[in-house]
Amino acid sequence: PRSKKTLSPTLAVGADHAGFALKEYMKEYLDQPDLEVIDLGCDSVDSCDYPEFAHAVAQAVEKGTADAGILVCGTGIGMSMAANRHKNIRAALCCDVEQAKMSRAHNDANVLCLGGRFISQERAVAIADAFLSTPFEGGRHKRRVDKI
Repeated sequence: PRSKKTLSPTLAVGADHAGFALKEYMKEYLDQPDLEVIDLGCDSVDSCDYPEFAHAVAQAVEKGTADAGILVCGTGIGMSMAANRHKNIRAALCCDVEQAKMSRAHNDANVLCLGGRFISQERAVAIADAFLSTPFEGGRHKRRVDKI
């Protein structure tokens, strides 16, 4: 069973061509009655530029159109770099469940970045579940996040 989501009800997702297949798979997993998913592209495996989709998802979170985001490219690195250029975006590249939990609990991450060429669909689902279900701990961590 899936955990109760703490970062919903609206989630923006985006990917480039290298992350397209994983994004599409993740959309099926995220298709839940208590979660609205906004797909901001891309729409195929045709070559495209990852910053366009990173900026679209980051802007959706920044403006409050979405509560959180998930971005997928080949490595997850480019997406995280582009998304983190936005004010109040804390994009975290996570390769395992523990990183996803810690990025939420200690860093209040609001955008999850995944490397489509490096993780399986099953691992991506587990990482997303941990990211979406882990609350921010606040306290001393809030003080640190505020310094970002």
